[in-house]
Formats: sequence, structure tokens, C-alpha cells
Amino acid sequence: MQISKSEVEKVAKLARLEITEAEKEVFSKHLSSILTYIDKLKTLNTEGIEPTATVLEQTNVFREDNARPSLPGEKALANAPESEDGFFVVPKILEER
Repeated sequence: MQISKSEVEKVAKLARLEITEAEKEVFSKHLSSILTYIDKLKTLNTEGIEPTATVLEQTNVFREDNARPSLPGEKALANAPESEDGFFVVPKILEER
């Protein structure tokens, strides 16, 4: 499947990317080769094969979610440069738009 430079331009515009004419040519070739390979993969018989997220045998190891005492507020704020009414005081970072 061939991807034209105009399609590359459209994708770049949607992604808010500025690309040069040379990059459009390169990306057109790269994307075309990727889609050609995907078309090749579509011809394989995958009936009876379970979909997988990874080919490695991995399992998640989760710890039990047990409630436990939290850090007291006074101790959490002990090293804070500034605190007020039990909260951290941080500088404002709001901008005018």
C-alpha cells in the first residue's frame, strides 16, 4: 500500500508537526513499507491462536491491598519549607492567557 506525500502532510498537520519536503518523502516511503508488511501479515492463518499482549510468559505480582496507618500530618510537614493549617504551601504557577 502506498502512502502519498499529501497523506503524510495530513497526518503531520493532525499531529501538529512541521516537516520538510525531504522528510515527507522519507516518511512516505517508511509508512508505505510498514503498511505493506501489515498486509503481508494479514495473509497468515491465525485461526485458533489466542491474542496476546506479549510473547513472554509474564504475570503481574500484586501485593495484598491492606489498610495500614498513614504518616501523621505533623511528621509529613516537618521538613516543609512552609505550611499552613496542615497543608503544604507552594508558589502559584498560574499564567494569564
